[in-house]
Amino acid sequence: MKSSVSTIQRPRGQGLVWFVPLAVALALVPIFFNNYYAQQATFVCMYAALALSWNVIGGFTGYPSFSTAAFVGLGAYAGAILQNAGMPMVLAWVAATAVTALFAAVLGYAILRMKGHYFAIGSIAIVESMRLLASSWSSLTGGGEGLNLPIYPGGPDHAGRVFFYAMFVVMIVAAVMSIWLDRSRLGFGLRCVQQNEDAADMVGVNVNASKISAFVLSALFCGTTGAISASWVSYISPPDAFSILMTLKVPVMALLGGAGTVLGPVLGALVFVLVEQTLMSRFLDYSQAMLGLIIVFLIFFLPGGLLGAGVFARISARIARLRGVQA
Repeated sequence: MKSSVSTIQRPRGQGLVWFVPLAVALALVPIFFNNYYAQQATFVCMYAALALSWNVIGGFTGYPSFSTAAFVGLGAYAGAILQNAGMPMVLAWVAATAVTALFAAVLGYAILRMKGHYFAIGSIAIVESMRLLASSWSSLTGGGEGLNLPIYPGGPDHAGRVFFYAMFVVMIVAAVMSIWLDRSRLGFGLRCVQQNEDAADMVGVNVNASKISAFVLSALFCGTTGAISASWVSYISPPDAFSILMTLKVPVMALLGGAGTVLGPVLGALVFVLVEQTLMSRFLDYSQAMLGLIIVFLIFFLPGGLLGAGVFARISARIARLRGVQA
């Protein structure tokens, strides 16, 4: 059974008009605002990178993956273990990314034989299996007590800026990857797979290789963000690293912005973080319930997401008409 993502139309080229100003605005947040706003901007960059990563397998390929937290947690633990072993922080992030990509390639070879709901359930099982493994392998991971990492020197404000720009770079690279993928032969093959795997195979698309490549790309930056996040917080534990809530949030962000669009997941992450923080600050006791209702509303009334529904295209057209009238 194909995912409901497969029914969504995938408009292209709507993202760069607003993505560049948004990226510039985010880059200026740590310079002109305090550490709280820099922290929120860091969350936006982190979730944007995760949503863009999920979009490769869930949006372009049409496979409803819920394994994001498995890759984030693996990257976090790999980076933490390597840092505690004496590896420099940035090199540990790179190594954690490579470990996550290798794990995704091996896992993808097995799990991508499943489709639809079977694949979704299997991907959730991977998250839970990784959490149990991290909890029980106490000699390596610290078990339920978790792992402590060295605190980044220079004070909280300096550390906040360093980790913000690290997440910002990951978001930009993930966005460039999404733009490249949309215009590449691999991206064309993934869209063919999303529509009909048998037909894609008949026209010469290497279906298995394409799906595994998409799965690896969807994991790549998850491992990087996990490693950076572990260094940022200076502590990780199995429930936090392999969070089921995260693995559910990320697909919602991509769907909110427009699954299968090039940069829609960035918009979805921004809107989701803003709404979540607003609800938590004003309606703490009911924030999760209200957030769930908003998600249900968006899924029913904006099934193609904000970009998929052409919301920003219509706004831009209206602004252009107003400018023409004023001229």
